[in-house]
Amino acid sequence: MFSGSGLNSSKGLRRQKRDWVIPPINVAENSRGPFPQMLVSIRSDQDQDISIRYSITGVGADQPPNEVFNIDPVLGKMFVTKPLDREHRSSYHLRAHAVDMNGNQVENPIDLYIFVIDMNDNRPEFKNQVYNGSVDEGSKPGTYVMHLSAFDADDNTTANGMVRYRILSQTPHSPIPNMFTINSETGDIVTVAPGLDREKVSQYTIIVQATDMEGNLNFGLSNTATAIITVTDINDNPPMLTSKTFTAEVPENRVDVVLTNLTVIDADQPHSPNWNAIYRIISGDPSGHFTIRTDPITNDGMVTVVKPVDFEMNHAFMLTVVVSNQAHLASGIQSSLQSTAGITISVQDVNEPPYFPTNPKHIRFEEGVPAGTSLTTFSASDPDQLQMQYSKLTDPADWLSINRTNGQIVTTAMLDRESVNVKNNIYEATFLATDNGFPAASGTGTLQIYLIDINDNPPVLIPRESQICERTNRNANGVNITAADADTDPNAGPFVFELPSFPTNIRRNWTISRISGEVSAYARRTRENKKLEKQPLCVKLTCTVAPSVTKRFCGGIIISCVRYFLIVSSAFWTRVAIVNLGFTACVTAGMVLLFVVWIKRREKERQTKQLLIDPEDDVRDNILKYDEEGGGEEDQDYDLSQLQQPDSLEHIISKPPAVRRVDERPIIPESQYPIRPVVPHPGDIGDFIHEGLRAADNDPTAPPYDSLLVFDYEGSGSTAGSVSSLNSSSTGDQDYDYLNDWGPRFKKLADMYGGGDDD
Repeated sequence: MFSGSGLNSSKGLRRQKRDWVIPPINVAENSRGPFPQMLVSIRSDQDQDISIRYSITGVGADQPPNEVFNIDPVLGKMFVTKPLDREHRSSYHLRAHAVDMNGNQVENPIDLYIFVIDMNDNRPEFKNQVYNGSVDEGSKPGTYVMHLSAFDADDNTTANGMVRYRILSQTPHSPIPNMFTINSETGDIVTVAPGLDREKVSQYTIIVQATDMEGNLNFGLSNTATAIITVTDINDNPPMLTSKTFTAEVPENRVDVVLTNLTVIDADQPHSPNWNAIYRIISGDPSGHFTIRTDPITNDGMVTVVKPVDFEMNHAFMLTVVVSNQAHLASGIQSSLQSTAGITISVQDVNEPPYFPTNPKHIRFEEGVPAGTSLTTFSASDPDQLQMQYSKLTDPADWLSINRTNGQIVTTAMLDRESVNVKNNIYEATFLATDNGFPAASGTGTLQIYLIDINDNPPVLIPRESQICERTNRNANGVNITAADADTDPNAGPFVFELPSFPTNIRRNWTISRISGEVSAYARRTRENKKLEKQPLCVKLTCTVAPSVTKRFCGGIIISCVRYFLIVSSAFWTRVAIVNLGFTACVTAGMVLLFVVWIKRREKERQTKQLLIDPEDDVRDNILKYDEEGGGEEDQDYDLSQLQQPDSLEHIISKPPAVRRVDERPIIPESQYPIRPVVPHPGDIGDFIHEGLRAADNDPTAPPYDSLLVFDYEGSGSTAGSVSSLNSSSTGDQDYDYLNDWGPRFKKLADMYGGGDDD
């Protein structure tokens, strides 16, 4: 298209130039060609004066997708080179350019709009091939069921994209072929007729067709989908029992036993609240002996006994049972007469075991009652009124017996509260009552005897044996004594500790004083005398709360040189035991005496035996006595001051250097040691160590002193002569022949130094 020029006015208006304008270009999609197919021809009105070249730019020309359109640069004719698809791109916007041979713009760029015309080339498409919906049974006409929709890729503003729906078929046709309808424009499916019954038809299958061209079957394109409609259950069928009467039997005294099953029919959906049965007993069981549980699989009612029944009280039960669903019945549905039934339950008699009315039975008795004492009658009752026999089941101490006929309990031994079989003052035994039924039944009863304490146990001394060791502690002259009594208050304590009057030296040598109220005492040795050795000591305890009964517990203290033992024994010792104790003490004293005599005799023989050499020249080791266990410190006459530090140093300072003891610290100024720097240099460490070592070596006051240290005083002198004259130096001649006179032990030494004959 060319641009024109404007009209010239009479008043000298100049002719003005107008821009070129190209109207929109419509191109049908899916054109069959031939291609290239010319669309439009554009020319500038200046092409008569100069040579012009034409070009186009934009999407479809020089931008992807490229070369969909092109233009003849000389003639200005624009072409489409291939078929267009509206569903891929519905329009194109290009710009046309005109330049001279030098590339100078001759005309302003002009816009080209190309629209693709839609063709009905796409079918409607459903999102799913199968749609699922549901509707309650018994729904009224017009009830919404489900929605279906299809999409058409064509232009929905034209008939090509306008879709319409219809139902092609319904399966099954019950109760009528057209139970549902569909909105042709929206695709909503609703019920159109009554009569939906899940128990008859639980599911419908519908074929739905979608057609474009506004549903024109002659020109439009179509597609189909399947709609499955499930009829949901409502509780429109009450449960019905299969029989009006049921019978069962139950043994007495049995629980958790299923007696019979109640069967029920329900047409609603199984295992749903509309089908699940609930059973209730509405009459005939006021005490609650029975219950009916529902079997979750079969929906039967299981009649179960939950509380024992007694044949002697009820021979039979007549129950009335009603059944219902877990969900309420739907509106307008009435209960069936078959929802109620009767149950006859017969009780079977069984042999019931005897029972003790009071179990456990508690009685109180004092301990110490003699054998043959009647304690109580422990009798049982039998529900069946049968004869019974009694027997003993458990009797830990074997103290009791029971009469087989009447249940009288008699002691067979003395009851002792302090026995290990008594717990918290209670002795417990169990007994058995057995009837003569078939089969025989038995019941167990427990008898608890609370034993009242009596004063039947003497106090005892704790500990059984004590000792006083003077070698460990010279101030240990006594021992703590504690009393204990197996009885309880008021038969135990307070206690009186006292010493017996015989033998008489006990009270002279020992005293007793309380240290803890009336429970503990302190036995103290008041005299230190060697004559107390092996002298027995007896301690007596007297209970003050029961003046008529005096309980005594005596022991003895055996006194040796440095050890004092307190041996405790019972107050009820027999004379034989006392004689045995005295005999044992005598034998022990005799053995000690014989041992002492033997030691003295051996010492005397050793002193009278002559040495082979002069005692002054005897250099052998002397046997010194360190542990002389005599009668005390009186026989230790050595001077301990020799082992103590001297009070003054004047006698040491006044001695000449040649005779001063070398185990004493020299009285001279102390040497000065080098001082280590606070932060030493690593190279100075070696010098510091050497300087300190040199100072220590030259310091005569630094320990240890090269001396013979004195550790203990070993007597006033030694029979051995001084060994300071012995010299190991090889210089000088000395005669060692006297070594041959010292016996076989010095033969080797005599051979080495005395020059004896070689073997």
